[in-house]
Amino acid sequence: MTNNLDALLTALYVHLDDHVLPSGQSMRTRGPARLLTDAELVCVAVAQVLLGCDSERRWLRTAPGRIGHLFPRLPGQSEYNRHLRALAPVLFAVAMWLARATPTYQEKLRLMDGTPVRCGASRVTVNRSGLGEIAGYGMDKSHHAFYWGAKLLLITTPDGAVCAFSLANPKELDERKQALHLLHVQQCAPGPCPIVGDKGFAGAGIEKAAAALGHVLIRPVRRDEDVPGIFPGWLRQRIEAVIWTLKNQLGLERHAARTQEGLWARTCQRILALNAAIWHNWLIGAPVKRSLVAYDH
Repeated sequence: MTNNLDALLTALYVHLDDHVLPSGQSMRTRGPARLLTDAELVCVAVAQVLLGCDSERRWLRTAPGRIGHLFPRLPGQSEYNRHLRALAPVLFAVAMWLARATPTYQEKLRLMDGTPVRCGASRVTVNRSGLGEIAGYGMDKSHHAFYWGAKLLLITTPDGAVCAFSLANPKELDERKQALHLLHVQQCAPGPCPIVGDKGFAGAGIEKAAAALGHVLIRPVRRDEDVPGIFPGWLRQRIEAVIWTLKNQLGLERHAARTQEGLWARTCQRILALNAAIWHNWLIGAPVKRSLVAYDH
């Protein structure tokens, strides 16, 4: 299983350094030179998630023994933290590049769903946190509970690669407004396509706005609607599995972010790791797409 992780990191680094983040084009910053290039840091960040190290302090103690043979130069915690936060736009861009590199990106079908990202459970945390603009009080309808945090909206391919996502304050934007904003600002497919969602995306306004962009929203029929139709419920289970993987296996539920920049960077890091695993499975021609647990040991 360790060989699987080594192969993934090696392939990812080669592709990033050759096609996406060439070493000679890295931006120069003030202060001492960084120990890792951008491509190297992306690979180290992916390894951190796949090996289940939610704490950066613990990860930098563990990393030399796990990936030291691939990356002998590893930074200290403060440099790693600063570099990772500054590299959030790059993490986002690489995650989208990996999604577009999977064959299923060309398929004309997308799955869409939202999930709460809890950021605190006490009033003291709410008052002292630096997440004031992105976090707010919202309703988790799946668990019939209120929460304080952000709302993560995902658009994925049928095999689970995340091709568009956003974080929003649940108090300022409801799920439908967030979905329309995401469809306007990010390209989720090569062209117009049907998007499978849940009942939360019901409404003439959002359906008309999505149709203006060329997308057809497919959702379950509500009880107050007398419209015949068969909803592909098995497709809904796929994006539910993606959300469970992100929040439990990849540690998004345990992000421990205290600033907006930190929350965005850690969300991008988890989605990047998910897309990297799916991309690598396609790259090696795995007949059955393996679980991310295969990279955990």
